[in-house]
Amino acid sequence: MGSGNGSPGLVFALVRDDLEVTLLEPRARRWAFLREAARAAGRAVTVLRVRHDAYRGAPARTVTLRALALPTAALAALVAPGGRLVVLGGRPPATGPFEATPEGESLAGAVTVFRRLA
Repeated sequence: MGSGNGSPGLVFALVRDDLEVTLLEPRARRWAFLREAARAAGRAVTVLRVRHDAYRGAPARTVTLRALALPTAALAALVAPGGRLVVLGGRPPATGPFEATPEGESLAGAVTVFRRLA
């Protein structure tokens, strides 16, 4: 969400061709950049010009969030039950149907991993 320069979603799509990646970016210029970057890389990536609260697709097993100050509860509809929310660059408290896990603690930088409860 808020994919901006493509980090980390576009990077994941480039290094893991087995992943189905959808990027959400509401800003027109950044959305256009992401579409062109995915096309130029030859990678099938869905790039939607939409905010997280307007996305109507199926929930994902893993959702990444970087440099956006959103409460975890606001993202519940995007994450499938049992799925993960990976927050890069912050340590928000778990709100809504999420609980923090120790998964990101061994990684460099501020990475917090939440599990969505059923």
